[in-house]
Amino acid sequence: MMGELDLSVEIAGIRFPNPVWVASGCFNYGREFAHLYPLRELGAICTKGTAPEPWVGNPGVRMAETPAGMLNAIGLMNPGVDHYLRVDGPWLRAQGVKIVVNIVGRTVEEYVRVAERLTPEVADAVELNISCPNVKEGGLAFGTSPRATYGVTAAVRRATSLPLFVKLSPNVTDITELARAAEAAGADGLTLINTLLGMAIDIRRRRPVLDNVFGGLSGPAIKPIALRMVWQVVGAVRIPVVGIGGIATAQDALEFLMAGARAVQVGTACFANPRAPLEIIAGIRQFMAENGIRRVTELIGAARPAGEAALGNLPPLGAGGADGGHGPFPGYGPGGDLPARSDSPAPTPLRRPEARHPDPGPRAGEALRQWLKDADRA
Repeated sequence: MMGELDLSVEIAGIRFPNPVWVASGCFNYGREFAHLYPLRELGAICTKGTAPEPWVGNPGVRMAETPAGMLNAIGLMNPGVDHYLRVDGPWLRAQGVKIVVNIVGRTVEEYVRVAERLTPEVADAVELNISCPNVKEGGLAFGTSPRATYGVTAAVRRATSLPLFVKLSPNVTDITELARAAEAAGADGLTLINTLLGMAIDIRRRRPVLDNVFGGLSGPAIKPIALRMVWQVVGAVRIPVVGIGGIATAQDALEFLMAGARAVQVGTACFANPRAPLEIIAGIRQFMAENGIRRVTELIGAARPAGEAALGNLPPLGAGGADGGHGPFPGYGPGGDLPARSDSPAPTPLRRPEARHPDPGPRAGEALRQWLKDADRA
């Protein structure tokens, strides 16, 4: 008879009780669900996006159901970081659940203002939502440019010593480029994917359903895309990946884990079934019992090619890439390209520094500028 099953996972130095988190924006700050079950049974709560000041969100119609999910254009409505520090953060900490605070901003400075206010008393980690429009760059989302992704990630990395996850947008040509930019800037982990841009039209009014015209598509419809992107990113970086997108059942979650994700986030499913995260945890436990698996970590990366570790198999930083380690980021080739794969064992995952990151110096800055020029031309 098997001993007690171990569903715990360690990510960025944090021990989570299980790999099932709830996604930002679908669980608010947890109060609406606390009467249904103890929140401590969840792997973690990713809070609603939190800004430096209260945001009212978009006006008019902000949500629309689709055949396999939903569109939303809420506009990241939230009460602001002061309210979080005074009200929601202490309340969440009292629930005994791991807290990942999702932060948003319209400028790099706004992201930094939120990050530097967060402490271990109200946050176990930070999730950086880089799908926000950058008002200093004409509204282009931070997460669609390697340059902007690196810039905002590096700034937040310097502002906090908490573990830092960067949430990637799928609305890009090559998500691995953004993943590598975030990793190079000091991210401890990546979460993906955010919503896909979509729209709906009211044929009777002959107008878009959403007053914002476009909205983020989530739910079962995006799961195959999300799974594909997680697979790609896991193979492109050395930091841990958390999978998001259309996860509604234990089978969905297991697919992401086997693709290499170390945890998953459940979002839209919570609207239709508030107990979905607990049912997924129970389903994973049942699968493990039925298949003689004692630790959930045995499933991570199980579907990947033999010999490839779940956290990738790139050489350690500084080991040299296609240009012998002289590229803009140690271990990368010219223009930020990844080096050729090797059959050597996977390196030890990157660890979060104990304090804020120091200035990389003028040589690193010059190399970064060249890499960003190459990325912008790509």
